Amino acid sequence: MTGWRACLAILLVLLCTGPAVAGSLVDGGSATVIGIVDGDTVLLDRKIEGSNEVRLVGIQAPKLPLGRKGFKKWPLADQSKEELESLVLGQRVALKFGPRHMDRHGRLLAHLYGQGDTWVQGAMLRAGMARVYSFPDNRLQVGSMLALEMAAREDGLGIWNHPFYKIRPHQELKDLIGSFQLVEGVVVDAVKVRKTTYLNFSEDWRSDFTVSLDKRAQVMFKEAGIDPLSMKSKRIRVRGWLKKRNGPMIDVTHPEQIEVLSP
Repeated sequence: MTGWRACLAILLVLLCTGPAVAGSLVDGGSATVIGIVDGDTVLLDRKIEGSNEVRLVGIQAPKLPLGRKGFKKWPLADQSKEELESLVLGQRVALKFGPRHMDRHGRLLAHLYGQGDTWVQGAMLRAGMARVYSFPDNRLQVGSMLALEMAAREDGLGIWNHPFYKIRPHQELKDLIGSFQLVEGVVVDAVKVRKTTYLNFSEDWRSDFTVSLDKRAQVMFKEAGIDPLSMKSKRIRVRGWLKKRNGPMIDVTHPEQIEVLSP
């Protein structure tokens, strides 16, 4: 995709996620990167808020085993780590925090800015060495991240040139339960049952792909000015971890997980 079509696609990404998330990043100090764990995690030369390990918030790089028994290395994990090394290893970086500063593993959750104010997350996404991976309590910058991810995907860079990371049609998910996927399809029906909203991708919701939004997610969509029920008959892309509930399902917790691809 080139020219005006690429610009239109990026505009659609920014529009479909609703208005910009309120708030701004806050200064978290600076430190020197002394180690690279993988393509989205670094070690600092000093502790900030009690930790010297930083998880680059908002992105997911190909995973390395990191001592996990039986864990199979994801394709391009080494290359992603090398890309991050080239960006920040041995360099002074500035940390900026969103609403949540630390994850359950005790790692800092921060945006990193390197030489020349290079936004490290943005550089990794544009190189095709990571994909957007957001959370309801740390959503700042996601609109810009989605646009950078799309540009890399359209150029076939990095992970987007490997079938492991391809966008999946909703009909091809049965063997992918337990994995993180980007899934596309047309919403056949959108219904609210008790406190949960469901986006169904076929008439047979018991076996085909479904998206679910609980009450908290619905509140976040409403705050963003988005009605999930209005997505009926629209083509969407949704990202998240696949689980099995009847058929394959992704629980959506915040608006940025869904991109509306058709008006």
